[in-house]
Amino acid sequence: MAQIAFRNVDASLADPVERWPYEALVAAIERGQLSQWARIARAVRRDPWGQVARDVEAYAQYGDDDGVISLLMESIRQAREEAEKAERAEVARRVQEAIASSGLSAERFARFVGTSASRLSTYRSGAVTPSAAMLVRIERAGEHLRSTVRG
Repeated sequence: MAQIAFRNVDASLADPVERWPYEALVAAIERGQLSQWARIARAVRRDPWGQVARDVEAYAQYGDDDGVISLLMESIRQAREEAEKAERAEVARRVQEAIASSGLSAERFARFVGTSASRLSTYRSGAVTPSAAMLVRIERAGEHLRSTVRG
């Protein structure tokens, strides 16, 4: 398989992008082809805040943009947006699960955890993400009430 060589770096294109040293990533960006750029974008989608994404961002600070950097930066933006959307949906699911397992109405559950029914509704829908402390309180309340009802 072809090699990417850049200042004493010998990285195989067969290696996962995540294993490429920074210099190999730069070589792929500067002298690569669509297939290498697509692999970089896929690595970013797998881990939007990972090393590959951070390396692309670092290179974007000084590298000449012939369009490749703009496209890779857009792939980072989209990957992070999608990841954040999935994370918000996961938090909403956890809130819904805690309420359901509590055996209380949403209004009573909200009072139990110290928030309003309308605010709890925004957490359930994913429109608003609760603070870490509130999420812990919600999950603990769901567990406590579940064990109280069953016990």
